[in-house]
Amino acid sequence: MAQQPQAAMAYDEYGRPFIIVREQARKTRTHGLEAIKSHILAARTVSNIVRTSLGPRGLDKILISPDGEITVTNDGATILGQMEVEHQIAKLLVQLSRSQDDEIGDGTTGVVVLAGALLEQSEELLDRGIHPMRIADGFERACAVAVKELDRIADVVEFSVENTENLLKTAMTSLGSKIVSKDHQHFAQMAVDAVMIVADLERKDVPFDMIKVTGKVGGSLADTSLVKGVVIDKDMSHPQMPRTVHDAKIAILTCPFEPPRPKTKHKLDITSVEEYRKLQAYEKGKFEDMIKRVKDTGANLVICQWGFDDEANSLLMANDLPAVRWVGGPEIELIAIATQGRIVPRFEDLSAEKLGKAGVVREITFGTTRDKMIVIEECANSKAVTILVRGSNKMIVDEAKRALHDAICVVRNLVVNNRVVYGGGAAEISCSLAVSKAADEIPSIEQYAMRAFASALDAIPLALAENSGLSPIETLAEVKSRQVMEGNSKLGIDCNGRGENDMKKQFVYDPLISKRQQYLLATQMVRAILKIDDVITAGAMDE
Repeated sequence: MAQQPQAAMAYDEYGRPFIIVREQARKTRTHGLEAIKSHILAARTVSNIVRTSLGPRGLDKILISPDGEITVTNDGATILGQMEVEHQIAKLLVQLSRSQDDEIGDGTTGVVVLAGALLEQSEELLDRGIHPMRIADGFERACAVAVKELDRIADVVEFSVENTENLLKTAMTSLGSKIVSKDHQHFAQMAVDAVMIVADLERKDVPFDMIKVTGKVGGSLADTSLVKGVVIDKDMSHPQMPRTVHDAKIAILTCPFEPPRPKTKHKLDITSVEEYRKLQAYEKGKFEDMIKRVKDTGANLVICQWGFDDEANSLLMANDLPAVRWVGGPEIELIAIATQGRIVPRFEDLSAEKLGKAGVVREITFGTTRDKMIVIEECANSKAVTILVRGSNKMIVDEAKRALHDAICVVRNLVVNNRVVYGGGAAEISCSLAVSKAADEIPSIEQYAMRAFASALDAIPLALAENSGLSPIETLAEVKSRQVMEGNSKLGIDCNGRGENDMKKQFVYDPLISKRQQYLLATQMVRAILKIDDVITAGAMDE
């Protein structure tokens, strides 16, 4: 009788894939080879889902959340993060892509594909009867050889504040596989400009919190712009306030424009008209005192974290004090950093030196929908930038924001370490050849595992060729033989059909630290999976 498969892949009503691992007679424990194989199967299934998203011709996935939110993306970390994975080993792969995303920001799909390929290879070795720890040791040795080879073939890319051409090419490689690839020159330029404005080149540091990426539906991707300042999704609190303030001196307040109230529950009995008038006069006096305190410092714009009622609003208007209300905490902090102002928690603390300074603050309107945003430009601290992403719908805006995040991370990685390897599978093929060569010189059984590692590295160029509509095995064989014959480690898969395999001429660059991180993370993860030989599920016995 044919044995039933151990697992099956199914889709729920939202189209999200999940893996069903077949239970056998309510068994709560799997151990030995059987456990390792079921783990490998789960991990391979997850890695096959993102495999088709690899490379410039990779396809997108549509993910629908339980409340009907749609996400269209080919970013490995986003796909795996939004898939509700139940299997314990599959969850490790999700965390693997997240750690690549947190550390490097790009290469999240490649790291999962590599881990899946390594597990596929280790399954064959287990069938030959090789002990899982010997396989893991072989993989560790092979990984060390591959990382050494990456160091050997890496090139240094020169860049400066004036000459950012190489950074631009690397950012364009990252964006080539994303939904914005039609405008990738424009987006790459914005990513490079944003990083170069905020980067501290001496310390090789890029403060990410100074780059804000915000989106607004409407317009096309080409309308996306880089603002050297801060953009907040708010408008002036009163429609008759001026739309533009030049030489702005900004009072940044986290206290509300309202009369003080007792902190405890309070009740005020008013029994006569005079008392009511007194209260009204008291409130008005308080408001006028607040506005006078602001005016006395020389401020000509108020940004407040809280709201204020109509009376305060009309008084601000009457006193020629434009104001913006309900500005969120992170935005208030960014404005304070950008304008070199201080956040003031009480009106009594206001003073002229605590005001933020900006050359121009203006309100911009979009289309016919009366949507408004406030732009603060020419700030005292010029190292704050905002990228305002436009797109025809929320889905595209979100994906463009994710693509920009990846591109900004790639440029940041080059500022931190300006060595690159070549993309298009060129680095993987080169490392695969180096590992195969090293395996022949090792007398112990680890040589089998090292050869398997070399084959697993080939999975990346194979997937790239497959996603580009080329014949994968023929293409890989041809490029590999050319690398050996010509001794040129820059030859990779020609995904865009340009008739040129030299990735240096095609300007397909990957930061060295990104590739190195991929190999190390995938190898560590596979070692962890091979070490597990027993799964005991508590409380699943059903007598």
